[in-house]
Amino acid sequence: MSIFGALDTAVSGLAAQSQAFTDISNNIANSQTVGYKATDTNFSDYVLNSTASQISGTVVASTASENNAQGTITSSTNALALAISGNGFFNVSEANGASTGTTQSFQPNDYYTRNGDFTENSAGYLVNSSNEYLKGYMVDSSGNLNTSSLQTINVANVAFRPSETGTITYAASLPGATAAAASATPAAGSTTPTSQSQTIYDASGAAHTVDFNWSYSQASNAWNVSATVDGASTPSGSAQVTFNAAGQIASVAQQTNVGSTPATYGAANTTTDSTASFSIPTTLDGTSQTMTVDLGTIGSSSGTTMATDVNGTGSSATISTDSVTSGNYTGITMTSDGSIMATFDNNKTQLVGKVPLATFADANGLSSQDGEAYTATSASGAATNNLAGANGAGNLETSSVESSTTNLDSDLTKLITAQNAYGANAKVVTTANEMLQTVLAMKQ
Repeated sequence: MSIFGALDTAVSGLAAQSQAFTDISNNIANSQTVGYKATDTNFSDYVLNSTASQISGTVVASTASENNAQGTITSSTNALALAISGNGFFNVSEANGASTGTTQSFQPNDYYTRNGDFTENSAGYLVNSSNEYLKGYMVDSSGNLNTSSLQTINVANVAFRPSETGTITYAASLPGATAAAASATPAAGSTTPTSQSQTIYDASGAAHTVDFNWSYSQASNAWNVSATVDGASTPSGSAQVTFNAAGQIASVAQQTNVGSTPATYGAANTTTDSTASFSIPTTLDGTSQTMTVDLGTIGSSSGTTMATDVNGTGSSATISTDSVTSGNYTGITMTSDGSIMATFDNNKTQLVGKVPLATFADANGLSSQDGEAYTATSASGAATNNLAGANGAGNLETSSVESSTTNLDSDLTKLITAQNAYGANAKVVTTANEMLQTVLAMKQ
């Protein structure tokens, strides 16, 4: 190897150690950066010509990404912070600077990060400490989670969806049975709940209507009550109710073949002080839903009663449900399955979105961007979104952040090594220069 070859090699060594110094300094500088993935430096020997006497060689340094390294998860006072334990990445957007009112405009690129230190900004977006906007699956106005596309999560205008109806409480006074039996209609001038409606809600919070109809059966000396949902051609539930001499409910039997004639009823409930009820099985918004109609208490004057006077008139029913129909939004909470839950002042919570985790065939092939963000490359492969805990994406820790993977002890040792190597390469350069000066001096 000639003096010039040695000089070239030493210069490449200076450049390589400079690269190592850059990587080390970047690690040290980001030792407290949430979600930062430390890098290492790989050195490669390049031989320009190899014979019995080596002509010249160089060294090339390249930055080695360690994007799949797991950082220590630590608790945070930020209730919206999320940390990933596993291989996944958060999907995030970066703003392009343009906005209209409270609506932010975003760059078209897809970004990924492990920085889960999210907070809600003034416009309702969830933004991490690097000003990246969290993306996920959002629910529609009916409460259905849309997993077909990712959206930048915004919780500025969360409205409460009425809760699903489970129980309908019904209380009324029916007219005297004999008067009803005489003409199959209530006594003249009477007010009776022969047909009344009530608003109910399905699991998505959508409103529906149930109609209650009463009719007297002289053959069985009992009142029949049916419930029809959304004007269906046949009732969804029906029961036969008998009353004692005091006008109190004596028994209630659920019809087992609703809509059929003649009607068939199950075993009657006659236990005193038990609830007189029947069920309304139906399908609302594509989901099975069964509601219980509470008519009152068997053997009690509470709830539904019948007039004891044969000419007694009935009264309009008082109907209510267990649905909660209003609530003021108070904030959001994060759950370990990635659900974003809205909280309301009525002590109810409702799903508004879900955070998926992106995985890659080779996470180390991702391209680093500003703010602990990455973009996919041909080396990393395209992102695959999974729910937390599925397909190796990892689990989520709430009120937690992932620490930087920088190892200060190791990097300080590497720093000393890089410094010594840089000095040694510099010594080679000065020595080569001295040797060249000796050669030049030979001419004198």
